[in-house]
Amino acid sequence: VSREEELEKEVKDLRDQLLRSLAEQENTRTIAKRDVASAKNFAVTSFAKSLLDTSDNLSRAMESVPEEYRADTDNHPVLATLYEGIKMTDENLLKAFEKNGLVRYGAVGDKFDPSEHDALFEYPDPNMEVGTVGQVMKAGFKLNDRVIRAAEVGVIKKA
Repeated sequence: VSREEELEKEVKDLRDQLLRSLAEQENTRTIAKRDVASAKNFAVTSFAKSLLDTSDNLSRAMESVPEEYRADTDNHPVLATLYEGIKMTDENLLKAFEKNGLVRYGAVGDKFDPSEHDALFEYPDPNMEVGTVGQVMKAGFKLNDRVIRAAEVGVIKKA
């Protein structure tokens, strides 16, 4: 084997090492970018989870006011005003959530999805489609399309 062939082989080996090294650096950069983006998108997860109970309590407070009193400012002005204030607070909280990528989901009639819903019970209802959500006990929330709390629901089953 001549000196020239040895040098060509060495150049080939060094070129291969260089290309592998460059590829490794690019992979590291890509992984780091993805990790930073993920950390940025989900850094507020525990903070968001801690506020979900507040949202639940506001919803329960609104549900506790009988429907006939909610707009009855003549006979029940205090209750109607209280309901309106709670409703506005809940709407503002949900807007703040949405602005930061936190979205409430789960409604009656939705198709049951085990990755998004926790089925607490099943019950027959001839007026609804089997396998759909019939009752929502607790709304679910997603942060940047990732479920951080599954909706707790009752699911329609065959009669």
